[in-house]
Amino acid sequence: MSKTVNGFSKLSKNEKIDWLIENFFGNSSKSKEILKQYWNDTKEIQDLHDDFIENTISNYYLPFGIAPNFVINGKDYTIPMAIEESSVVAAAALVAKFWSSRGGFKAEVISTVKIGQVHFMFEGDKEELQQYFDLKKEDLLKSTENITKNMRKRGGGILAIELRDKTAELNNYYQLHVSFETVDSMGANFINSCLEAIAKEFENDEIIVVMSILSNYVPECLVRAEVSCKVEDLYVENSEFLAQKFVQAVQIANVEPHRAVTHNKGIMNGIDAVVIATGNDFRAIEACVHAYASKDGRYKSLSNASIEDGIFKFWIEIPLALGTVGGLTSLHPLSKLAMQMLGKPSARELMQIIAVAGLAQNFAALRALTTTGIQKGHMKMHLTNIIKGLGASEADKEFLINYFQNKTVTHNAVVEAYNNLRK
Repeated sequence: MSKTVNGFSKLSKNEKIDWLIENFFGNSSKSKEILKQYWNDTKEIQDLHDDFIENTISNYYLPFGIAPNFVINGKDYTIPMAIEESSVVAAAALVAKFWSSRGGFKAEVISTVKIGQVHFMFEGDKEELQQYFDLKKEDLLKSTENITKNMRKRGGGILAIELRDKTAELNNYYQLHVSFETVDSMGANFINSCLEAIAKEFENDEIIVVMSILSNYVPECLVRAEVSCKVEDLYVENSEFLAQKFVQAVQIANVEPHRAVTHNKGIMNGIDAVVIATGNDFRAIEACVHAYASKDGRYKSLSNASIEDGIFKFWIEIPLALGTVGGLTSLHPLSKLAMQMLGKPSARELMQIIAVAGLAQNFAALRALTTTGIQKGHMKMHLTNIIKGLGASEADKEFLINYFQNKTVTHNAVVEAYNNLRK
């Protein structure tokens, strides 16, 4: 059978699998078994998953874990995390416990403005365009009244529309730059519907609309999270020296992009895990965050640290456009449980929780890097994955875990120990 197929989307799920198995897996019954073993036994749940995307053939599971003992603004939280990387959840839980006895995390939402743009081309006189915009502005807002009605009742809607001249960057290019408040909704569909209505009202024979679309770059949808304590409360020994190393590690990430990328990736370990668990869009968050890290013309650390008058302070300011209603958040059973676990937070409260998760992850990484090194704890957590990959029995697994209690864990070392054990 040819690997080119027509009408694939019209095939049943079993027919799609049969085509896949025949063309890519040599009619392997094992491959079909693997695909089907991840189907949900409850038809209602499986049908729900099948409808999330197109051409579904199975489910791809991520571990769903929890990190308890977070104290944020004096309130206790157990944070849900969906992630495949070893040590992330353990590190978050460890840091949560550490700071719970030192005043906990403080967090605040600075602003919640989201952005959409109508991109258009205009070859005429700039002053005439400005006059036309000034005349049409009220009509542009009126064109969205039916769309914004319910959002306005909840305290959201369109905040402002401005005409921006971008001809210095691209000939004849202008945009309508529209700011929104979407309250507890992420608001993508709402924003895009508003923009399309505005574009239709604004376009004429001389104004050629290229596209109307929200922006995932939301530097004004900003949240801050921080922790602080006396320097002597940070470490058991050498607190002043180690605190200085911690601050220097952050400073290095601010001046060295190679380090900053890995530094920020660690922050996103915590953020993405909670974003995914709550059914939010981690790709949009990632794109926005990394653009924000480059806002000063060089890619830098998202977090900051200082020591002043004997007080250690560690904080992050980060843009997070999140929703707690609509989309996957309201559909996926585990996302709904995650929201319930968090106390059914508003979007603003969820911004604070997720910013704290990122800061906690960064604290754990920097504390390890500047003391014992990152590999000691990470490879201990990774040990079980290596053992599983070798197909070790439960008895062999127990032996290997005990064997590496006080030894350096590397893949080669584990394989060698396992082979010696089998001999």
